Amino acid sequence: MKIAALFLFVTLTAAAQTPQAAIVAVQTPRPAIAAAQTPHAAALAVQSPQSTTPVSDADKIADALRAGPTFITKDATILDWPATKGGEYRVLRKGTNEWSCLPAFPGYAHDEPGCFDAAFMDWVKQSLSGEEPHIDRVGIAYMYVGAWVPNKSGDAHTAKGEEFHVGPHIMIVSPHENQKELQSFSHDGSNGMPYVAHLPGGTDLYLVMPIRQVGEK
Repeated sequence: MKIAALFLFVTLTAAAQTPQAAIVAVQTPRPAIAAAQTPHAAALAVQSPQSTTPVSDADKIADALRAGPTFITKDATILDWPATKGGEYRVLRKGTNEWSCLPAFPGYAHDEPGCFDAAFMDWVKQSLSGEEPHIDRVGIAYMYVGAWVPNKSGDAHTAKGEEFHVGPHIMIVSPHENQKELQSFSHDGSNGMPYVAHLPGGTDLYLVMPIRQVGEK
């Protein structure tokens, strides 16, 4: 019930507050978080020549600022992903609220920036560094550019062999005692509906709630 109630509250709030302009998805060629998205990444890999992710600090800041609503991004700390597993998250811009926004993961074929509150960011850092994650409260994150996931549902608008582009969405991670409440959600993100995923190498599920589909007005 806790997760269900939170799901309803966040969905209604997002629908009322999400700026339309901030939700335009970038059509760039991928795979940490959401989709499993998310930081999906086991790999804090070296950026490949084919990658379209930002390289300069200025571009990384601009990219990170697209990840969430202005009322969060304007005062958020902008971080860069560590160069090595367990490394430091470099501060690109110091903020004044509890939120951290990061650009796309280096080495991914798609541009998937994200904004994370303190609880969600701690969980991401612990998980990607190989530590046993500990979370004592609900964490929330935004990915307004969206994320790309395997097209398990065979979406008719997605070309054969290509990944499904999940639209702008909110993500929620919760303490271990609530994990059973998430098990009943779909594990397929390619049908446009809410679903659950986990980080590479991890087992903790987080809930992904799309706000709208890509291209939807």
